[in-house]
Amino acid sequence: MARSETVILTNMCMLYDREGNILVQDRLDPGWPGVTFPGGHVEPGESFTGAVIREIREETGLTIEAPQLCGLKQFWEDDGTRYIVILYKTDRFSGEVRSSSEGKVFWIKRSELLHYPLAESFEEMLRVFEEESVGEMYSHWEDGAFKRELL
Repeated sequence: MARSETVILTNMCMLYDREGNILVQDRLDPGWPGVTFPGGHVEPGESFTGAVIREIREETGLTIEAPQLCGLKQFWEDDGTRYIVILYKTDRFSGEVRSSSEGKVFWIKRSELLHYPLAESFEEMLRVFEEESVGEMYSHWEDGAFKRELL
């Protein structure tokens, strides 16, 4: 059995404040549109933490500190590539919020999030960010049916 595979590594980060607000991004990508948290790809040779700090700065204008690893999301692309999203959260940030070519970035009350058009599966992913007992969202095909599990 082969011990190596093709993998795409990405990240996503939930920024929150003490007033119950979260920073969201309304993504422009037609492959996965909707409201979600900002993030992006891990570049070759880059640390996972360094990548999320860079991506948040590029997509939001904010500099984050001490992002906490809170879980993973993984699924397979049609060509068999494993796609892993490393999920972080932090309430330590500085700077001025600005949108990017990735999408509009704005603060909302966490309690209002479900009133927005969310990216596919994002509502389920929230449990990984918010519940300590959930550490992974695992999407896969089993017995001819697509399954999404929270582990």
